[in-house]
Amino acid sequence: MKNTEVKLDKTDHGILSILMMDAKTPYAEIGSQLSVSTGTVHARLKKMIDLGVINGTHLSVDYKRIGFDVIAFLGIYLEKSDLYSTVSNELKKIPEVVSAHYTTGVYSIFAKVVCRDTDHLRSVLSNSIQSVQGIQRTETFISLQESINRPLIIDNIKI
Repeated sequence: MKNTEVKLDKTDHGILSILMMDAKTPYAEIGSQLSVSTGTVHARLKKMIDLGVINGTHLSVDYKRIGFDVIAFLGIYLEKSDLYSTVSNELKKIPEVVSAHYTTGVYSIFAKVVCRDTDHLRSVLSNSIQSVQGIQRTETFISLQESINRPLIIDNIKI
């Protein structure tokens, strides 16, 4: 599936940049920062939602504060590359799998898993992930610390 690039102007980029930093920013404040009306902000946001630029809003949770202390990344080897869709659909059924990417390189899929502790991780690996038909094997990388987790600030990128 190929994405079609949508042309956005400086105002659209400004709105996106502000909301990616804090999605709770009121439309009036965004308008004030960009010197446009609240109505303009509302209309531009609706346009970007309709175009598929904005896919929803998300709550950022500190997993450790609610008892999930282990974040792991899995390199997943598939038996055959044409099993990607089937395996991906099965991974979606495992709540601890919070993201997965079809990749180039040695792994077919690279996934992020959130667990309470290493016993929970071991259980998810052996009872859920490694039992998915089409997965040949996995390699697990446990995150010791996250140093960067930020949105892409499009205004700062030179094209």
